[in-house]
Amino acid sequence: MIFVKSLYKSYNNGKTEVLRDVSLSIDDGEFAVILGASGSGKSTLMNVMSGLEKADKGEITVNGNNLNAMTDKQLTEFRKNYVGFVFQQYYLLPHLSVASNIKLGADLAKNNDFDEIIQALRLADKLNKHPSELSGGEQQRVCIARALAKKPRILFLDEPTGALDENTGRDVLDCIMKQKEKLGFTMVMVTHNQNIAETAQKVILMNSGKIVDIRANKTQKTAYEIGW
Repeated sequence: MIFVKSLYKSYNNGKTEVLRDVSLSIDDGEFAVILGASGSGKSTLMNVMSGLEKADKGEITVNGNNLNAMTDKQLTEFRKNYVGFVFQQYYLLPHLSVASNIKLGADLAKNNDFDEIIQALRLADKLNKHPSELSGGEQQRVCIARALAKKPRILFLDEPTGALDENTGRDVLDCIMKQKEKLGFTMVMVTHNQNIAETAQKVILMNSGKIVDIRANKTQKTAYEIGW
């Protein structure tokens, strides 16, 4: 479970306040979307919840780990053991093959059994290619495979379809949702796309560094049922 209480985060020696009194909870296995316009603080909130950054004050507990009490070394270990990331930018190593890029994630978890993920993400015929030889959607699927090969308990995604066209974006979102359903990890996705929020169980709406609404979707739409 992710539990956040009275979280504050600022930059420029406190001059730029990004998170203001943020409180929320996300249950184990839940799919939550953090929704908001650019500059609303949603990516910063994700970075703090995932251990990439530290809050200035407030409480943040993830699976019993108090992140604000951890040293940088402990946070690195936490991210290694618990968390997977998928970003809008692909961050693939250009000199490595698809297979080697995916194996980077698997090696962090000492996981030697990730063939099923490769098959599920339709990458079996791409393993010997390099990122420059792939389309944007294929590169994003490699990123997802790399994150899932790490066997994360929580998958954080920051605008994972933001750089993709509609058809490719739907395909990628569908892949992510199917893997979440199959593997049962907790999923937290940052997006400005209100349509994508309809696929989540919980929607956390942010504006100007604060949470203005938290709602549950009674039914979740598929990637092919939403607008774009």
